[in-house]
Amino acid sequence: MTHLSRKFCVAPMLDWTDRHYRYFARLISKHAVLYTEMITTGALIHGDRERYLQFNTQESPLALQLGGSHPKELAICAKMAEEMGYDEVNLNVGCPSDRVQNNMIGACLMGHPELVADCIDAMQQAVSIPVTVKHRIGIDDQDSYAELHHFVKTIAATGCSTFIVHARKAILQGLSPKENREIPPLKYDVAYQLKKDFPELEIIINGGIKTINECLEHVNHLDGVMVGREAYQNPWLLNQVDQSLYGAPDSTLSRHQVLEEMIPYIEEELNNGTYLGHITRHILGIFHSMPGGRKFRRYISENAHKPGATIDVLKNAIKLVTQEQAAALEARATNHN
Repeated sequence: MTHLSRKFCVAPMLDWTDRHYRYFARLISKHAVLYTEMITTGALIHGDRERYLQFNTQESPLALQLGGSHPKELAICAKMAEEMGYDEVNLNVGCPSDRVQNNMIGACLMGHPELVADCIDAMQQAVSIPVTVKHRIGIDDQDSYAELHHFVKTIAATGCSTFIVHARKAILQGLSPKENREIPPLKYDVAYQLKKDFPELEIIINGGIKTINECLEHVNHLDGVMVGREAYQNPWLLNQVDQSLYGAPDSTLSRHQVLEEMIPYIEEELNNGTYLGHITRHILGIFHSMPGGRKFRRYISENAHKPGATIDVLKNAIKLVTQEQAAALEARATNHN
């Protein structure tokens, strides 16, 4: 069985962690485990599985997140993932949206631990790669620690050993998915307690983590962290991951060099019919809080979506940053003198 070091993971995020973002993220961190957007079993079984499962081999280590609640269908899709070369399959038991609830997908499954166990068991029987689960700490009024303990114990009995814990409960009626990421309070201590009660399990924490220092604090108590929105909106955070969490050398690439590495990838994608904006939307945050960052974002946002947009949009945006950073250095030198 594949061994993955999940000290740092980038969370599955719908519309965000597609293959273009993942290729970009992998240029910045070699060791972070990347996750796909959630893909439903129905989409894979009845839709264009090649399109949904496509990835670049450079993205590994890479996990596929599935949404579903039918053991046989999940087993079929897990097998597809293994055959395509994914390193892990993860079951979504955390998404709170109405659409997935109506299909018995996501957080509502926390109310059905035996069904989740059946799903995980079927997937494990079908593949030799790790099968993991991502879940909340509770739903609605089913939010006691005893209920969470029962949920984890029931799933662990299948042999599943990795639990990614979004340390908020989900409120299934009355809150939007966005509100469910912000309103229910974070309770990291609940995840810490799970690790104490199940020391043999790998417990990964997710929710509200924004800095490497926070990651390091969590790994004093747990086995790893999963970061979502911050890793997307401020992708240079990933530059510290390899050294700080894996004890490996950080990438020697600068921000500008990462973008230079993206150019051949983008050109190839453009030749294959991909729209420029579908790729460049993922790189807007690379100069987050830096001179020129705002101009970089604005130029790409205003031009990448235009019909026939070419790689020149990115090259021109990089020039704007370079000019602004040179001006900032010159101003600093003048003030220093």
